[in-house]
Amino acid sequence: MSCKAKVMSEIDGKTFLQQSFAMQQAMLKTQLEMSSVSVTHNGTMGDVNEKHFIEIIKRYMPDRYAVDTGIIIDSDGKTSDQIDVVIFDNQYTPTLLDQQNHRFIPVESVYAVFEVKPHIDKNYLKYAGEKAESVRKLNRTSVPIAHAGGEYPPKLLFSIIAGIIATNIEWADDFGKSFKETHDKLPEIQKLDCGLAVSGASFDTFDKILTVRSNQNTLMFFLFRLLQKLQSLGTVPAIDWNAYAKQLEI
Repeated sequence: MSCKAKVMSEIDGKTFLQQSFAMQQAMLKTQLEMSSVSVTHNGTMGDVNEKHFIEIIKRYMPDRYAVDTGIIIDSDGKTSDQIDVVIFDNQYTPTLLDQQNHRFIPVESVYAVFEVKPHIDKNYLKYAGEKAESVRKLNRTSVPIAHAGGEYPPKLLFSIIAGIIATNIEWADDFGKSFKETHDKLPEIQKLDCGLAVSGASFDTFDKILTVRSNQNTLMFFLFRLLQKLQSLGTVPAIDWNAYAKQLEI
């Protein structure tokens, strides 16, 4: 007897993918809705939802990326706000002062940061923008990279991706006119590159224009677009550890 999924993939591969990924989104939506009706403390519910999002993002990230919550730190000892979801380098840059679930993540290792909220509206959009600014304003170092034939020049710094992730979106037209008017008023350092409402809407500006998606496969569309953007950034800059060491001089 043939496997039902195998038969479907051979008859209509596109429909097979759409249905399979739609179920993934439906499962995540159910988990988030369950936390909203079964967790009685807002702070705890926020932590639970963060873990759900971290789990799904981590599942689709190559091993070179780590995904976790944390505080970002620079070589001057300045720190960001607490960041709900951070995508950062997992190969070349260790985290600092780890204890239990607390860690400082060197800003040079950061690819992307996300704020997790129960829904997306004007106030939460501005709040996520302020969180993004707390990371983007930190000082990033970049030093030459040695190789067998000499050294590569310091890598140019890319703009750290910032976004917002939520269960629902409050605007009736999703990421339409009202969202755009609010987002366009944010200072450049606070502008968000992408956003996801698991109820069925996403946006990004990865192609320098606003790309909006509204259907049952927005979760995977969002993740695939994010993966493509991360791929385009290449590796993070080589951190200048001497800049951190100088802070320890007496």
